[in-house]
Amino acid sequence: MAARKTNQRAWLFVLPVVLLVALNALIPLMTVVNYSVQETFGNNLFFFEGVKWYEDILHSSRFRDALIRQLMFTGIILAIEVPLGVAIALAMPRKGPWVSVCLVLMALPLLIPWNVVGAMWNIFALPDIGLLGRAINGMGIDFNFTQQPVSAWFTTVLMDVWHWTSLVVLLAYAGLISIPDAYYQAAKIDGAKGWAVFSRIQLPKMKRVLTIAILLRFMDSFMIYTEPFVLTGGGPGNATTFLSIDLVKIALGQFDLGRAAAMSLIYFLIVLLLSWVFYTVMTRNEEA
Repeated sequence: MAARKTNQRAWLFVLPVVLLVALNALIPLMTVVNYSVQETFGNNLFFFEGVKWYEDILHSSRFRDALIRQLMFTGIILAIEVPLGVAIALAMPRKGPWVSVCLVLMALPLLIPWNVVGAMWNIFALPDIGLLGRAINGMGIDFNFTQQPVSAWFTTVLMDVWHWTSLVVLLAYAGLISIPDAYYQAAKIDGAKGWAVFSRIQLPKMKRVLTIAILLRFMDSFMIYTEPFVLTGGGPGNATTFLSIDLVKIALGQFDLGRAAAMSLIYFLIVLLLSWVFYTVMTRNEEA
């Protein structure tokens, strides 16, 4: 029997798109790399500095503090949103008219622009006129996210949970409805209930979609900027100044292009490395 020939002509349609995307990504990247090894004092005059900016960033306590805040925020977000999203997906109906209603309600927060989310929660959490702020203060708890770091963190985390848990819910729900009924029927025959069904059937079958959900939420939360910037501006003080906010302050506030370019490349490498670690750990025991 003759070996089947693979038609490679499809690459002719894909190649232009690949080249266009690569070109659009490569030019800005090389511009950032160019800035990261130079210094400028205006008038379009540049001076080569080598790896000076990289050394300054890596030895900067400001960068380390922002990185620690970023890691803490991402860890809290993943610890809340992934279990909560799975729990909501398990509680959603699989059949009937309520399925569409639940899916639409879950998708609504994802449709709201990021700057609008920050503005909404800024008003919602104000201690004097905001519904959330007045409710918390009405319970006898001193709450003011504009002046208290703990309150600012609580509001920022709550805002992100409200905005992005829906993404985990939709992905987990897609994984759940893809499980054939035969698995549940076999579990019913074996007398498996509750936790046994979840741990032996549902969770393993959701592993792929949960891997995608965790990676997406990790990358999004690690690069978050608009929502916390509109909500708190990085304050009070530097309490919510994450890496992205600090990077913008350096680039636009101080107009320190060399330092900002070096920090953005280090930032990019950290996200890339941690994403690879997450993916490697979560797919280590996966069958081929």
